[in-house]
Amino acid sequence: MCEANAYFIKDDKEELLMERVDRVVPQNGEIYLESIWGQRKTIAARIKELNLVDHRIILELAEEEKIN
Repeated sequence: MCEANAYFIKDDKEELLMERVDRVVPQNGEIYLESIWGQRKTIAARIKELNLVDHRIILELAEEEKIN
């Protein structure tokens, strides 16, 4: 399995954003995520870390970002 869980940093803590992400597309200051179940989210964030061995995607949200 190649998918990973996506987390965002909030108040210096990691919070789960989406499980089993298999598609990550940076576009115009946002990150588009899609899971193996077809769940989709687009958030204003940047990739802080990809840890593929541990199947983790760490994102930093833009200031006052709302998650769709």
